[in-house]
Order: sequence, then C-alpha cells, then structure tokens
Amino acid sequence: MNPELNYSETQRQEQERTGPLVPKSEQAPGPGRPFRTILALTGASGAIYGLRLLERLRRPGVEIHLLVSHAGLRTLELETGRRLSDLKALADYHYPIRDVGARLASGSYPMDAMVIAPCSIRTMSAIAAGISSNLLLRAADVTLKERRKLILMVRESPLHLGHLRTMVALTEMGAIIAPPIPAFYNRPQTVLELVDYSVERVLDLLGLPAAEARRWDP
Repeated sequence: MNPELNYSETQRQEQERTGPLVPKSEQAPGPGRPFRTILALTGASGAIYGLRLLERLRRPGVEIHLLVSHAGLRTLELETGRRLSDLKALADYHYPIRDVGARLASGSYPMDAMVIAPCSIRTMSAIAAGISSNLLLRAADVTLKERRKLILMVRESPLHLGHLRTMVALTEMGAIIAPPIPAFYNRPQTVLELVDYSVERVLDLLGLPAAEARRWDP
C-alpha cells in the first residue's frame, strides 16, 4: 500500500497531536483572529454603497479583503471620482480579479462572509450558474459551498422574471439578496444618510451592527 494513502490509526493520532494545517486560532473569529470579510464591487450603478461599506467596516477586529471588477472600477471613477488606490488604502488586502490562484479561491482559507456591493445582474447570474471565471466569482462560489454568509446588494430595476428566478435560486443556495432600498421613517436629510441606511442593514446581517445606526423605535 502506498504509505501516502495509508490513513492508519497511527497517522490519525499524529494528526490529532500536531493539529490541523490551519491553526485553531485561525479557524473561527475570536481572541485569536479578526472577523474576515470579502468586500467586492462590480459594475452596477451604486459604487457609493461599496465605498461607504468599506469605510464603515474599518474598525478593530475586522479584516477586509477587497475585490473590484474592471467594470466596477469604471463605475467607481464615474460616480465618485475615486480610484482603486483610494479603496486599497482602506482595505487590509486587495487581490487582482484575475488571480484565480489567490487564497480566496480555496475553502480551506478561513473566511467569515462576503458582500458584493453593488452587485450587478451579470455577477448575480454568474454566481447562480456556478461560473467561476475570475476570483470574484470563485470567491462567491466558495462562500456558498462552505455555507458562509454571502450578501448581494443587487442594484437593478425593474426586474424581469429571469432576474427574480435567479434571486430565488440564490436564496435557496443560502445567499442573502439585500437590494439597497432606503427607508424614510428616519427623515434623511442627505444622500449619504440614504446610503448609510442600506449599509447599516448589511452591517446588521454581518453581525457587525453600527452603534450609531438610527432604528425604527416609535
């Protein structure tokens, strides 16, 4: 028998003694490591949602892994005047979208959640079909297969039947469809307040609620 394929009791005991390849302190959020989230921006209108979420995620105990599609970069510059360097300065790590060999492409790398803000219909549809042609799509696929939290801020209207069926399919897979829909009970006075409402709802979904969030409490 090939010794490399001999999963004997002795080998099992040795693995238990030496521990897993990923240290236990790296496997789950806690004193040993921060909450790790992937933040991805795609080409849909609403780059401000991704930018603002990036700003709001910068806090102790949170580690941000940034991905931006080529269309996302163009939208970012057109809508906000910001460039990739501005986003990279706010994130802990950034990965080129074509780097399909990066650690985010493997389920063995401990990650807690992924948010795509904004999420284009093209990206949403590709994820639902299981397409992994770049690192952003692969990371989303890994998030689903590892039963981690995937939040899609889908930015499109109106929606046809194909869009709605795709959303249903993704919801059945475990994703959370969270379109950026503002509320008005808090009487927003600025565009930023409208944006922040949706961003704060996503922070709630991540389990990272914002202390300053204005909530319905009549």
